[in-house]
Amino acid sequence: MATIDDIALSMQSRIGVRAVVHLVRTFGSAEAVYAASVDELVGRAELQESVAREIVARKTHKAADRELTYCARHGIEPIASTERSFPALMLETDDYPHVLYIKGNTEALGGLTLSMVGTRHISQYGVTMCERLVEGLSRRVPQLAIVSGLAFGVDVNCHRSAVRHGLPTIAVVANALPAVTPAQHTAFAREIVDQGGAIVTELHSQTKQNGRYYIPRNRIIAAMSGGTVVVESGASGGSLHTAAMADSYNRVVMAVPGRVTDMSSEGCNALIRNRKAALITSADDIVAEMGWDMHEEACLPSASEPVIELSRDEAGLLSLIGDSDPISMVRLQELTALDAGTLATLLLNLELAGAIRQVPGKMYLRM
Repeated sequence: MATIDDIALSMQSRIGVRAVVHLVRTFGSAEAVYAASVDELVGRAELQESVAREIVARKTHKAADRELTYCARHGIEPIASTERSFPALMLETDDYPHVLYIKGNTEALGGLTLSMVGTRHISQYGVTMCERLVEGLSRRVPQLAIVSGLAFGVDVNCHRSAVRHGLPTIAVVANALPAVTPAQHTAFAREIVDQGGAIVTELHSQTKQNGRYYIPRNRIIAAMSGGTVVVESGASGGSLHTAAMADSYNRVVMAVPGRVTDMSSEGCNALIRNRKAALITSADDIVAEMGWDMHEEACLPSASEPVIELSRDEAGLLSLIGDSDPISMVRLQELTALDAGTLATLLLNLELAGAIRQVPGKMYLRM
């Protein structure tokens, strides 16, 4: 669980999320940031002296202590970016929130995920495609979790299809927990949690709600998964912003085509036409685009094939890579303290040995 220092740092008023990320990466943890002197904060992190003095004064710690009490009272778990339960893919971006507030199953965030977004003004075609895609994915990739924004239209239809077909689903909301927006989905949010999913936000309870958090929320949806599917979208809207963010994070962007006369498909058709998204019409297409069709058993050595022996360094690195939760090269470098060149060589050797495989987003899984 996030510490009081983690929450206090995320509450500092004069620094944004990128600056918080920079500070944590520079010093290693929020605790180390608060243990630093003004001179160290100015010298190592290049902060303005006035900002450094505010950090050293610990002005936000009382508010952070209240937040921890609030979370305990409402069954909310705050997790920091330095924890293992934090979504590993998000660490590859420069604007992830240092603290996420979660209601439900935190383990769902660390598994295989796919983001699915689209218009609030969903058509019957969109409803059909949400169901068709999620139902197919539940058969092909039963360990998958569906990520979306709990909004009306495509979002909630993807969440409902996931629950219906036994997949955990993660709803990223633009408000403080335990409430959800829109309020009409409150009961369904509880169902998501009961079925092993989670409700997620970056906003603490003392955030002033002003309706400006939906666009920032979209970056979390995009960053959390290796791929984003736009099921149905008009010529403009939040889902296209999510797709653009996913593209900026070097994620796989996919879109469902629609009739050229349908305004609700203009955005998807434009993404495909401009080569900003891969055209997909089924779960099989998604599996192929994401590289999930590489069966592990086909990569394992047969009884007649010799098992390749690993060096001590390779074996040590392999022990850090799981077979269900992808881990990024950035995270591996943090854990091993190896230089980028050495780490890349060891990862390549493990890939050639059939011990690991790379998945979208420069993530690695053990075979």
